[in-house]
Amino acid sequence: MTWIYGAVALGVAGVVPLVVLTARLLVSARRLTDEIERATSRLEPARARLRAAGGGSRSQEG
Repeated sequence: MTWIYGAVALGVAGVVPLVVLTARLLVSARRLTDEIERATSRLEPARARLRAAGGGSRSQEG
């Protein structure tokens, strides 16, 4: 009976690092998403000025 408890403890101990790494991954992904949104919002005015000055997009050049 003791070996069953030991096996369960080892199983839980094996899952704990996976849970921790998954949580870190999700937090990092959320931070990256926020950073991309922030960069996009900062670049959008310049992109609009370039489109206005250039008269179109690359797809129209061909």
